[in-house]
Amino acid sequence: MYEAHFGFTAKPFQLTPDPRFFYASSCHKKALYYLLYGLQQGEGFIVITGPIGTGKSTLASNILGSLDNQIVATQLSTSNLSPTELLEHIANGFGVDVKGDNKAEIIKEIETYLFQLNHSGKRALLIIDEAQNLSHESLEELRLLSNYQVESRPLLQTFLLGQEELRTKLQHPSLIQFQQRIIASFHLRALDESETKQYVLHRLAQVGWTDKPAFTEQALAKMSQHTQGVPRKINIFMDRTLLMTYLEEKELVDTKVIDAVAKELKSEFEQEPTQISATSANSNKVVSPQNNEEFIRDLVQDLNEILDVVLEQKIAYTKLIDTLIEKRKSLRDRLN
Repeated sequence: MYEAHFGFTAKPFQLTPDPRFFYASSCHKKALYYLLYGLQQGEGFIVITGPIGTGKSTLASNILGSLDNQIVATQLSTSNLSPTELLEHIANGFGVDVKGDNKAEIIKEIETYLFQLNHSGKRALLIIDEAQNLSHESLEELRLLSNYQVESRPLLQTFLLGQEELRTKLQHPSLIQFQQRIIASFHLRALDESETKQYVLHRLAQVGWTDKPAFTEQALAKMSQHTQGVPRKINIFMDRTLLMTYLEEKELVDTKVIDAVAKELKSEFEQEPTQISATSANSNKVVSPQNNEEFIRDLVQDLNEILDVVLEQKIAYTKLIDTLIEKRKSLRDRLN
């Protein structure tokens, strides 16, 4: 919406990972080196953890964009999958045609695929996002897959990307053998104030920003405080900042604009107490083995209702913006 007005070649703060926008802070650069080191080794597990929104998926996207044709890679995002479901997910990711849901057969199909890949002079890379959702049993299945070798060369390498809980999970005594297969691990942190500023300027530079709109130092510092240096939060905040700047026909982003955006975003994610109590009334139930299934169904329904409320607010907001743009255009036409 605002890209053409500011002369941008693309949207600078999109949420979808894009290697073009990768900003190599000291922390992210080190994590990238670990991943590249892992690729050179061609074996074992590389583990990258970090809080939500700190750029794990962007790192993976950057790696995928740099692979040569000797590596066949797939990236999966996991939920609470059983070991068999995880194996099916992996097989589908590599394009392996799995017949039936027998675990032994699925493993055999994956093994055959890995050996065929090796025979053609290639190797497989598996990238698993949200790996903190994997159970101990599923992690053990991954370890067993890493056992496949030809002349001491592993046929499958795995990168695990996950939130902080993954670090705790991997320290469990039952996963000692898995721990011994980890050749490198790294924990991402949020950006500091200086890095946040450079992150914003880097992404703007990628789309041809020519100081329109301009930003005051104080505005960028305040934006850093509001977003706590988390890249995903920065993207959401800056996208809304540029939209507000465009709608209000401003040429400068100062602290007043930043405060207005912060207030607007906060209000959008706050529900009325009556809405919250109405949608979560069933969540106060005591969970027991007898009513556990019913509790889960009610909880899913509650979440769906909350999401519906948020989506309705988003849709209404979008319609309001469209209406305002049309009114402004109509007024300008009348003036002309």
